[in-house]
Amino acid sequence: MNTQRKKRVLVVGQHYWPETFRVTDICEGLVERGYEVDVLCGTPNYPAGKIFPGYQWFKKRKQVHNGVNIIRVPEIPRGSNSNIRIFLNYISYPFFAILYLPFILFKKYDRILAYELSPVFMMLPAIILSKVKRVQLFVYILDFWPHSLFSIINFKSKTIRSLLTKMSYWHYRKADGLIGAFKGIQTRLVSQVGIRKEDTLYIPQAPEKIYEKEISDRDLEVRFKDTFNIVFAGNINPAQSFDVITKAAKIVFKRGYTNLNYIIIGEGMSKKWLMDEVKNLKIANQFTFEGFKPVEEIPKYQSIADVLIVALSKSPLFEYGIPAKVNSYMASGKPIVGAMDGEGQRLINNYSNCGICVDSGDELGLSKAIIKLIEMRPEERKAMGKNGQKYHFENFEREHNLDRFVEFVFNNNRITDKEYADE
Repeated sequence: MNTQRKKRVLVVGQHYWPETFRVTDICEGLVERGYEVDVLCGTPNYPAGKIFPGYQWFKKRKQVHNGVNIIRVPEIPRGSNSNIRIFLNYISYPFFAILYLPFILFKKYDRILAYELSPVFMMLPAIILSKVKRVQLFVYILDFWPHSLFSIINFKSKTIRSLLTKMSYWHYRKADGLIGAFKGIQTRLVSQVGIRKEDTLYIPQAPEKIYEKEISDRDLEVRFKDTFNIVFAGNINPAQSFDVITKAAKIVFKRGYTNLNYIIIGEGMSKKWLMDEVKNLKIANQFTFEGFKPVEEIPKYQSIADVLIVALSKSPLFEYGIPAKVNSYMASGKPIVGAMDGEGQRLINNYSNCGICVDSGDELGLSKAIIKLIEMRPEERKAMGKNGQKYHFENFEREHNLDRFVEFVFNNNRITDKEYADE
């Protein structure tokens, strides 16, 4: 009789289901492979800033979802996404998570994983627990601090920049292994933070398997059957460069292409601005705002899309980074139109030939790309989309990336795949 204990991992991160972050799929994938997974997370309120229905400070503190044990700590919601509310939200999660640590000290864990978005100090509870319990800590980095912060806030003071850099790098140096969601993160961990290369790995964000499916929805098909549909799915924030999308949409409209529908799925701090802007530009009748949708519903919208759209603001961070939505878009088998620099543009135009991508900030170029895709024959657009899906299965597929994740975190196999090693 096999009585071997399951390996148990504690995942520490502010965001988890029902918020739509890839950490949920990673945890559920580990459960599928026989691991026992606990998650120490906050109270769901991202991106709209309001606590999700049914959740309160002292309600649903513990849940089990798809085999994952979820432990929620209180946090101050983002509210209107003002600077002060975001700051309070940032500090509230690690504060309450640290207060909760005594309640899980008795549990035995084989590994601790920090899922690090912004801010970097959401890692702090994981660092403390790993040192107290002498358990190896691994970190999956999606926002590389302080550089992701500097891309949004241009601090003039060299002293502040230096302090933020030292604080951020201190957090990373406390880990036993670090995984970068972008190749550039792995490179910087070695060259700037001073981490040994064998203690780092690049694993791109693998989209959930559901994105690979074409799911028909009769209601959506009827609603959008008479228009050329351009779909955006994701967070509506300044990094998404919606000013470029709206300006490009205005140019396309003025050139006589009026039977378009830009379907926007998501919430975020820039949504009100976006809704006001399309009214000011007199193209509001071409934009449909569907609000927040759970992951399970996104493929229904991608299925009725003719094209999927992405745009990013200019930032050195994006030179090596590929937005998670691009991975999801490619899995769907639909062509992509984009405006961004760096690796994302190279992926779309050169590596996979799955769409048309122009430089970040180039609204005229984006408008021409949209028009070119409108004028293409349907079979040409379909071929582009299939190119992206083929590239997805060869490079970004979920099971392949989970294999590499498990090897690195649990089996101490530090470099698992030559194709992802530094040149």
